[in-house]
Amino acid sequence: MNSFIRWGLVGGAVLTTLVGQTLKVLALPTEEVVKLLQGIPVFTIADAQGAPLVAIDNNKKVTGIFVSQQEAQKFFQQLKKDKPDIASKVTVQPVSLGEVYKLAIANAGKADALNFAYVPVPTEVAIATKLLTAAGQKYQGGVPLYVARGGKEQGYLTIQQNNEQIIPFFFEEKQIQEMVNRFKKDKPELASTIKIDVIALENVMSTLQSSDDKMLKSIRLVPTEESLKFIQTAIKGQSNQAPGASNAKPAAPANNQSPKK
Repeated sequence: MNSFIRWGLVGGAVLTTLVGQTLKVLALPTEEVVKLLQGIPVFTIADAQGAPLVAIDNNKKVTGIFVSQQEAQKFFQQLKKDKPDIASKVTVQPVSLGEVYKLAIANAGKADALNFAYVPVPTEVAIATKLLTAAGQKYQGGVPLYVARGGKEQGYLTIQQNNEQIIPFFFEEKQIQEMVNRFKKDKPELASTIKIDVIALENVMSTLQSSDDKMLKSIRLVPTEESLKFIQTAIKGQSNQAPGASNAKPAAPANNQSPKK
């Protein structure tokens, strides 16, 4: 962040925390939710056609969506040891979180719907658990997102980006801590009021379509450092890619289903 960032606090925009506290909600149309999520790469285990590996859990089809490419690779390496026949047919593949959301919406309500299990980064789960414990709360699952609040009304901390006032939600605690430290330096009179909330990604996505408050347009998900590096590498790769070539993306369950774990 440069030294000319314009800070702000905004009220009215609140979500449901990891501990299930019911707060005021916001929402966006599906296409705008997809746009919001489109720039976040996630990773799944899929075959050459892009069909994701599916496990059966309580008679439901479930596929894992990893926030971290490294965690997806760890899972894949374990799959190669446990189920080499299945592992030989799949690889770790990137997909936009927006595309996952679209598929989830398309499958909603179907008897044979594919369910998505979002897999958090263990280190962030540990950090989120510590933050919640310090606040007298408990981590109840989900992919942790971090958002800062402050001021007398405890509004969300905003920054100016491309002439817009946005509310950044971070996948990594260290990223939001850097922003908070900068804010405290620039606005020392508000330093003591700043708090970091932990909100589940799953709650954010479900809340985005539960109302029609225009404040949702201010939310921006900030990719992890790992994801940013992946995006940069992908952009370079695309510039060298032959016309017409494209990467496969998950679209439907693979025929080969992994056993329940």
